[in-house]
Amino acid sequence: MLEYSKIILEKVSFDSTLFEKELRKAVQNMSREEEKKLEAWCYANFGREYSELLSRAFAKKAKPLHSGVGVTF
Repeated sequence: MLEYSKIILEKVSFDSTLFEKELRKAVQNMSREEEKKLEAWCYANFGREYSELLSRAFAKKAKPLHSGVGVTF
């Protein structure tokens, strides 16, 4: 999956919208270990052009405190 994602990202790197979309899809379908490798590769290859985009895509999201199911306010 990692190598395939690299190929796709290289092919769509001309367009920031496509690049971000494909990057998000790739990250969702990877193990944590693969994600870290992809992150390093992305910064090495696209860090200059897309540093802000990469920061967003690889940002750690806080987990919700509850699922919202059965919660009333």
